[in-house]
Amino acid sequence: MTETKNYTNIEVEKKDNSEIEIKAQIPEEVVLKYKDSAVKKLGKNIKVDGFREGHIPESVLLGKIGAQVILEEQVHMALADIYPDIIKDEKLAVIGRPEVSITKLAPNNPVEFTIKTALMPEITLPDYKKIAGGVAIVKDAGKIDDKEVDMALEQIKKGIAGQNKAQDKKEEGDTDDKEPKEVELTDDFVKTLGDFKDLADFKTKVKENLSKEKEMKAKEKRRAEIIESIIKETKIGIPKILVESELDKMLAQFKDDVARMNIKFEEYLEKIKKTEEGLREEWKLDAEKRAKFQLILNKISITEKIKVPEEDIEKEVKHILEHYKDAKPENVRVYIESVLTNEKVFQLVDGQK
Repeated sequence: MTETKNYTNIEVEKKDNSEIEIKAQIPEEVVLKYKDSAVKKLGKNIKVDGFREGHIPESVLLGKIGAQVILEEQVHMALADIYPDIIKDEKLAVIGRPEVSITKLAPNNPVEFTIKTALMPEITLPDYKKIAGGVAIVKDAGKIDDKEVDMALEQIKKGIAGQNKAQDKKEEGDTDDKEPKEVELTDDFVKTLGDFKDLADFKTKVKENLSKEKEMKAKEKRRAEIIESIIKETKIGIPKILVESELDKMLAQFKDDVARMNIKFEEYLEKIKKTEEGLREEWKLDAEKRAKFQLILNKISITEKIKVPEEDIEKEVKHILEHYKDAKPENVRVYIESVLTNEKVFQLVDGQK
């Protein structure tokens, strides 16, 4: 018995750079199946006097937001189920976030839509282990001398003095901009800063932290050189949609950074005399490199059959969800699995843990 599909008249057209365009229709009866769910979902965010939230009758909701809004929600909900079916039925190895356009939407008619997305491009990897072996490991990368420890201690003292001054001004209402009092690091004082036995123990811990930080920077620098060389030697065509997706992520992160400075993004752009489109153009090469970077790591992980243990993923997911309770578990899982897989790829390639 042939299974009835929830879409019809599908056309899949291959474009340049591994991109594809999918055109299809959603029959009217399929769209209708999502009406109750759409009404319920939209009703949760609407307040109407005399009705409890989430229990607004359809007739009242229609008058409040209109039939077209409900129809649009029905279509979005239908597409969320249809897109995975298309990928499965057409055996498409898609990557990246799809761009969905509704090309025809009218009551009592099939819905027409277009989806632009990308297929996994052909990737010809170089001898990545040989490339990594050609990038020297810095010997004694974490070596710290006494001068560096003394400089770090001075920075710590200045930081504490600045905090003390700010606290005193807050408590006393002092507006005098005098120099902060110098802090003396003693056995008793360092015990107030954390789990330290005495000043000597504090200095030892500072030295250890400086050493770890220095080692990490050397490791990151070497890894950057390795991936840069691998990218240059890899044959790969990057779909435009992946580059645009990376640019979206970069822009979102940039907007968050600006927001943390308590500045409106539009005002910041005006201050630096740039536009959002101008920034995207500036970042295009970096976005392309980031997209290549992730695709190459994915390809190596498949080639080397790298798999992160399920318990490791679950442990990290649980840790993040404890601190970010509003995060979506499925998104956190994808992120964690990607990070842990990338780390295992690097450990294999560069021989460093």
